[in-house]
Amino acid sequence: MRIKVWGCRGSIPSPGGDTSKYGGNTTCIEVRLGDGSLVVIDAGSGIRNLGREITRQGGPELIHLLLTHAHWDHLQGFPFFLPAYQKRFTLQVWGGPRSASALRSYLRQQLTPPFFPVKFSQLGARIRFPAKPSSQIAIGGARIRAIPLTHPDGGYGFKFSEEGKSFVFLTDNELGFRHPGGLPARRYAEVCRGADLVLHDAQFTEEQYELTRGWGHSTFQAAVELCRAAGPKRFGLFHHDPQHSDAQLDRLAGDCRRALGRGGPECFAAVEGMEIPV
Repeated sequence: MRIKVWGCRGSIPSPGGDTSKYGGNTTCIEVRLGDGSLVVIDAGSGIRNLGREITRQGGPELIHLLLTHAHWDHLQGFPFFLPAYQKRFTLQVWGGPRSASALRSYLRQQLTPPFFPVKFSQLGARIRFPAKPSSQIAIGGARIRAIPLTHPDGGYGFKFSEEGKSFVFLTDNELGFRHPGGLPARRYAEVCRGADLVLHDAQFTEEQYELTRGWGHSTFQAAVELCRAAGPKRFGLFHHDPQHSDAQLDRLAGDCRRALGRGGPECFAAVEGMEIPV
């Protein structure tokens, strides 16, 4: 597998001079599987640049789109995803054990007048939805397991397993507060244990969390505790707060590395544009 980050900012796009290092686009992850299959996780604003790259390269024509949940920062880029407008592309949409009608409504609402001038029915690509809900997805030689998130209105993260390697993506997961449908913190440690790569939500400082408890996002300290308990090979801090500048993220990521100590898992803050082989 090869992972590329097209957007790792949380809540709202935050372009500017003080966010240029880590990036201002919201959640979008590209996963290239061993057989060349393309899986895209979430359609935040980062999917616009990914779509331009796909059309420039000329393929692949089948794109698997996994949606974690329906909050705006994870869907707002879909109306600007160029492959959705071209007949040669097929989008296979997945979203954990959700019905096809729910997934279709997520995307349709992004292209509803008067909020956007193009209707969902006018898209050129063939857009397919699962015939039946499932918590297990098979794409190429990879198995993808949906993991319930502890987040307002629910959601799913994903664990990829392929050729003895594993990648876990758990954005918008509040380890310090159990929302309906979410798992206890120890279960997330079990999911992440021994993984080759984990990207996990780490949006708030402890000071911010005094005001934001219950909003659906983890603190840096909670993410470090998960990393310590699970022991993955690499651990990426994800869903950066729009108020956190590059300098602040440098400092916060450094604090996390020091907390884990020498000999602990590799810990880093996700950077827009970074590529990670798994």
